[in-house]
Amino acid sequence: MRQPTASLSIKNWSEADRPREKLVRHGKTVLSDTELLAILLGSGSRHESALDLARRILGDNDHNLGKLGRLSIHQLMSYKGVGQAKAVLVSAAMEMGRRRQMADTGIKSAVKCSRDVFELLQPVLGELPHEEFWIVYLNNANKVIFHSQLSRGGITGTLVDVRLVLKKALELGAVALILAHNHPSGTLKPSAADKQLTEKLKKAAVALDIKVLDHLIITETNFFSFADENIL
Repeated sequence: MRQPTASLSIKNWSEADRPREKLVRHGKTVLSDTELLAILLGSGSRHESALDLARRILGDNDHNLGKLGRLSIHQLMSYKGVGQAKAVLVSAAMEMGRRRQMADTGIKSAVKCSRDVFELLQPVLGELPHEEFWIVYLNNANKVIFHSQLSRGGITGTLVDVRLVLKKALELGAVALILAHNHPSGTLKPSAADKQLTEKLKKAAVALDIKVLDHLIITETNFFSFADENIL
């Protein structure tokens, strides 16, 4: 059986090469993704340093932080040297990063095109394994005044209550709505149900003098706009 060697421990490296010390001395931006993940892991196993473990995990996920963020606790724990505590820490850090991206996107002063809505909601919907339906509420200057999840469903669909959509619009004084939901399958083609729901909401909103400006289908990297395709 292979015996552990002292060199595997990051503590035995020179301070200039240790990820934690590098971050303190030079700032977080100088660290690679591997080094940042190694800091979260804290340690490796008897035969692998935290840095080597981090490199292996990232390599298995094409060095894509999006893929890493989608790993479950169980999947992270499948790596030798990653127990539940480490897996939870990594998962929590990935979720914090996703939420920060959402916060940094911010609420735009005004929605000028479909891509503005995509950039607002992609951090929320883009990587979800299940389907969610969201509503963006706008004032008369097309400024976003509120956006929220209306429903959450399985991978094949979600239920939408038209009454709740319009009730919230009236409470907020919104004059326009943008509908959005994700397709976990990655397809951008709207289903018959998507089209029917859009028409149903559009007709119901007209009675209250509220406009439905668009309906976006969002995936991890792209989107489909009903308005852009002239099928609204």
